[in-house]
Amino acid sequence: MSTQRVVVLGASHKPERYSNQAIRLLREYGHSVIPVHPKLQEAEGIPVVNSLDAIEGKVDTLTMYIGAGRSDELAEAIVALKPGRVIFNPGSENPALEAHLQSAGIPYELACTLVLLRTGQFGIPD
Repeated sequence: MSTQRVVVLGASHKPERYSNQAIRLLREYGHSVIPVHPKLQEAEGIPVVNSLDAIEGKVDTLTMYIGAGRSDELAEAIVALKPGRVIFNPGSENPALEAHLQSAGIPYELACTLVLLRTGQFGIPD
């Protein structure tokens, strides 16, 4: 399995939150994790980035843990980040953003990062 650079949008420092569980499981599977939250300083011992604009370099996967109301205002920043793909976890689906990604040529899927990791399906398809 190849390691990926994964942005967790909507990161949380609360262990019961799915975004926090994703941070832990992604690291357990050897991926490099970049948590993003506008107000947090750290999550699971990793420094948190406060905006997508602050991320430099290649991003293999952006995994979404925010609702459509929040992701609408981040659509341009998400497209500018040019992730290899975007995963819309349950509750983060956003048809308008999906259309924006499609027109920008950025693949996306409606899936659960935790399930993809645990079932060996997280790798980016060729």
